Amino acid sequence: MSRMEKNAPHNFIIQTRVNYLPDQSDEAGNRFVFSYTITITNLGSIAAKLVSRHWIITDADNHVQEVRGQGVVGEQPLLHPKQSFEYTSGTVLSTQVGTMRGSYRMHADDGAQFDVEIPQFVLSVPRVLH
Repeated sequence: MSRMEKNAPHNFIIQTRVNYLPDQSDEAGNRFVFSYTITITNLGSIAAKLVSRHWIITDADNHVQEVRGQGVVGEQPLLHPKQSFEYTSGTVLSTQVGTMRGSYRMHADDGAQFDVEIPQFVLSVPRVLH
């Protein structure tokens, strides 16, 4: 979870949950499908809109995919102070284990533009990592 100074006008926390989707995966074909749920919470004192995302997805063979796009799941949510936004999306790896990290570009109501770091999290087929 990323944190900024307490009582800052722009202070967001990111929480992640990952699920492996065996019914959509083809392990023999090296296709491993994961869903991830992200919760973004505005702990600051000023509303801000999530305008774009940047993901860095790395598999166990060190192949890196960079994904950039507008908003998340077709939305550009405006998060008021103490408000959260949760969404679920997915990714496909060619290995059983990988990582994701990135950032969200935010535009605050006070005119500030800033990035909120998405801390690295692990994508792993169950029973592969202990």
